[in-house]
Amino acid sequence: MSKRLLIFGSHGFVGNHLVRYMLDHADWEIIGVDSFRHAGDPLRNHDDPRHQVFCHDLNAPIGKRLSDKIGRVNYIINLASISDVDLSIKDPIWVWENNTRLIGNVLEYAHSQQFRDLEAFIHCSTDEVFGPAPMGYFHKEWDTICPSNVYSASKAAQEALCIAYWRTYNLPLIITGAMNMVGETQEPTKFIPKIIRAVAKDEVVVIHGTPDNMGSRMYLDAKNLADAWLFLLNYVHPVGYAGDEQKPSRYNIVGQEEISNLDLARRVADIMGKKLKCRFEDFHLTRPGHDRRYALDGGKIKELGWTHPIPFDETLRRVVNWTMTHEGWL
Repeated sequence: MSKRLLIFGSHGFVGNHLVRYMLDHADWEIIGVDSFRHAGDPLRNHDDPRHQVFCHDLNAPIGKRLSDKIGRVNYIINLASISDVDLSIKDPIWVWENNTRLIGNVLEYAHSQQFRDLEAFIHCSTDEVFGPAPMGYFHKEWDTICPSNVYSASKAAQEALCIAYWRTYNLPLIITGAMNMVGETQEPTKFIPKIIRAVAKDEVVVIHGTPDNMGSRMYLDAKNLADAWLFLLNYVHPVGYAGDEQKPSRYNIVGQEEISNLDLARRVADIMGKKLKCRFEDFHLTRPGHDRRYALDGGKIKELGWTHPIPFDETLRRVVNWTMTHEGWL
């Protein structure tokens, strides 16, 4: 009998890539749940007989009728969250309440399934829960959580409730910490689409920081992230240990290289064959809670044998070229 994967947030940017990757690389049935209220886009649908989608707002519980329609599931990957940091600064309580309420409903559903066929529940978290990483340091899986903005605080709260369900109900939990994602169909509010749009229009790209104090990130191809999740579901038992204290399984899934905001903008402009126009902006004044540097240590999953299937240069060129031929996404 074919395995069945349920994805919460299936029509968001990352969910879209995950659905396509699983359809291409596994023989599983894929079920998606999305409210289409936030970043979910129905144009990201995949016409495949192994893929079905249900519309449901996860701020409400998943009732018996929807649960029966979904049917048995072997794996769950939770991507559902509002991930817009700027929005969380402008409307903090709304973002906080949405992200913390939905995780309770997702976990209650997962708990109802764990005594049937559920083998693993993956919760997608973020490098931002740790706050800024000092230069030269890469956060390990169980470092102290210290979020800087409401979005990252809501993700830290999601992690805490997931761990509580793991400890109280023995939920087969895997937490994955991901870095800034990149890929086709990304929301235009994210940095790389902003660069592409500005360069295409010969406009100025705003770079947070100063020439001697600039932000940096380690960008992760959404396809590489999907590959890592498939690897974990295929090869890793969901119950893990860390040090002397029993903890759920947790893995950092990292980008391949650290790149400054300015260098990233330059590389995008080079791919487009255009000259970069940019100006620096004090990120503490324009974006409170903005962290200059995020960095995760990806050694744990690497030791298990996982490597990035797509190099970053190939990712960046692919995304820029796709975006320039699909200008409607900007």
